[in-house]
Amino acid sequence: MEGPSDQTWHKTACILCESNCGIEVRLDGRRFARIRGNKEHVSSKGYTCEKALRLDSYQNHRARLTSPMRRRPDGSYEEVDWDTAIAEVAERLAAVRDAYGGATIFRYGGGGQGNHLGGMYGASVANVLGVQYRSNAIAQEKTGEAFVEARLYRAHTRADFEHAEVAVFLGKNPWQSHGFPEARRILRAIANDSERAMIVIDPRRTKTAELADHHLAVRPGTDAFCVAAILAIMVRDDLIDHDFLAERVEEIEPVLDAVREVSISDFSARCGIAVSELETVAQRIGRASSVAIFEDLGVQQGPNSTLVSYLQRLIWILRGSFAKPGSIHPHSAFAPLLSSGDMGGKRSRPKATPVTGAPIIAGLIPCNSIAEEVLTDHPDRFRAMIIESANPVHSLADSPRFREAMDALEFSVVIDVAMTETARRADYVLPASSQYEKPEAVFFNFEFPDNVFYLRKPVLPPMPGTLSEPEIHARLVEALGAYTSDDLTPLRAAAESGRAEFAAAFFAAVEAKPSLAGVGAAVLYRTLGPTLPEGCAEGAALWFVAQRCAGAYPEAVRRAGIEPNGAGLGDALFDKVIASDDGVVFTSHLHEEAWDLLGSADNKIHANIPQLVEMLQALPDAPAGHTTAEFPLVLSAGERRSSTANTIFRDPGWRKADQEGALAMSSADAAAHGLVDGDRVRLRTAAGSAEPTVRVDDAMQPGHISLPNGLGLDYPDEDGEHFRSGVSPNELTSLGWQDEIALTPWHKHVPARLEPMTG
Repeated sequence: MEGPSDQTWHKTACILCESNCGIEVRLDGRRFARIRGNKEHVSSKGYTCEKALRLDSYQNHRARLTSPMRRRPDGSYEEVDWDTAIAEVAERLAAVRDAYGGATIFRYGGGGQGNHLGGMYGASVANVLGVQYRSNAIAQEKTGEAFVEARLYRAHTRADFEHAEVAVFLGKNPWQSHGFPEARRILRAIANDSERAMIVIDPRRTKTAELADHHLAVRPGTDAFCVAAILAIMVRDDLIDHDFLAERVEEIEPVLDAVREVSISDFSARCGIAVSELETVAQRIGRASSVAIFEDLGVQQGPNSTLVSYLQRLIWILRGSFAKPGSIHPHSAFAPLLSSGDMGGKRSRPKATPVTGAPIIAGLIPCNSIAEEVLTDHPDRFRAMIIESANPVHSLADSPRFREAMDALEFSVVIDVAMTETARRADYVLPASSQYEKPEAVFFNFEFPDNVFYLRKPVLPPMPGTLSEPEIHARLVEALGAYTSDDLTPLRAAAESGRAEFAAAFFAAVEAKPSLAGVGAAVLYRTLGPTLPEGCAEGAALWFVAQRCAGAYPEAVRRAGIEPNGAGLGDALFDKVIASDDGVVFTSHLHEEAWDLLGSADNKIHANIPQLVEMLQALPDAPAGHTTAEFPLVLSAGERRSSTANTIFRDPGWRKADQEGALAMSSADAAAHGLVDGDRVRLRTAAGSAEPTVRVDDAMQPGHISLPNGLGLDYPDEDGEHFRSGVSPNELTSLGWQDEIALTPWHKHVPARLEPMTG
């Protein structure tokens, strides 16, 4: 698989965004010598952006861990062997469970970008310990959307931009952040087609905005006023599909009544977009045969985010742009992203956090509540954390507060490929193999009518001293006594005999010992895994997932070309997933079947969400801005740029430009503060301060400044001394600065000021 001059192209996937485009890699020893798009990949078809070409900077860098690390009393770390680490981590976690209950052990992460299989196996450890509370980055971004969709139709939806007549991007810059297959190709196609239109609602003139027919450059944080005004114009001018509403939508009248109350002129003034421009956009949407809308972090991490998630959905609901090409669609799920790892044994989950009473949405507690669930004398406080493939000390609001919370825990363990900022606060750090040293996959499978899943195979053997997450979790499960060798012996024998025999033995074992359901992923890894092709053992847990998927969508699975074998449709799907190097279309639906994918009892859209309708009615009394005389600027803390990739790349050497992640600002703001390109300035917020360099950029509005995401990471130099490149944005953000419903943080709307550097 490796050599000094390997001319083989190894198929795998990019891990830098949810699209996970298929790529091919040529090796030079353990280094990625060349990278190109995989033209045979069923989804991306050879497409990739330039960031994928830098993936060697993820795979090979000085921060990789090669041994379990144990924290000494003085805060330094020592290497320990794997047997010692597993035994001691299991003992410490069990001690917390036995003393205080499993609900006091909190689980964060469970699968980074492009790295979701580990989360399935991590659920086995959580189930043995009785863990009830968990969270991950989704709770910083998408839980407002989840709140809305659960009430509208109980399904997750996405948009078909490839065929849409009108594409609307709301706080979304897909030129940089992608979010759907072949994003840049599709953006160019829309821009070059006079019969189609692109609408961008964003304070900043992004690359996507430059391609748009209509760029609504709203004042930062006023998206709700803009979208509500567009809705009001649509209702006023009767740009509504009444037949669709009558047939498919319930309880629309209270919503229409609230929209009719909107003062278009007032909301226009608040968002800074002329009424005439809003009318032009509303009319273009109103005469389109299909409308596709994508919201993202620009609104999801700003004021009124959950309300905006609701209002933008009302646009396509009023237009009837659903379940047809170019519209909004629900989709099948190979493994539901927010419930992966549930191998059976359903149990009731809490609806609020134990200390602060924060709402739990989509099974996740709000990230802004985590530290406060620790730093208290409450008897039910979190006392231990399991953190996997995540760096919450760096990525969550108010980094100092999270560091304080980790220091207050009775025990913490981090599973990751590098000694991250979070790892350096943990009691134990367990080094995982990289995403290119083990089978991996994502559950970002959101396409319709054809949906795709890809189990990528390892390109390299594991770096010595590291283990895959499935192996780590299986060892922890075994150290915790979840099963015995005798429990697994008949399953191993059945797996060698055949798939039908294995299925019968597996379900018989679970029936005889129900606790095995909770550790099903680990059981499958230990029994079915060894019978799979070389390098695929970690994919064993997908066997159960494939059975469930085939049972949920049998006709769509067959339509995708999956032919049942002797053991059944689920096994045929599983075998195809294991065998494919280019991804698998696992369901192929008809558009009219979209309604069957809704979770509402009547397969209809229930438009009236009273809490959000009341928020719309109260919007005239809400502030249009949140700056003050002390902090007069709006800071977006975490902009996507061509030189950023979340925190997946720790080595700053991959950035050929914008090395320190400059603070972008308009020429007007630069002049007002006496700044020019390259100057250093003190940036201050209510939470902290930083000293970034300046980049004058007239894509920014006056009063709006921006720092990139993914910087401010500590990285060792050649002598092993750590240095920090750029600003860590969450040293500047605050807990409590959040959406009132989902509690998602306002990372994109932080009041700030600039001060001259002195001395």
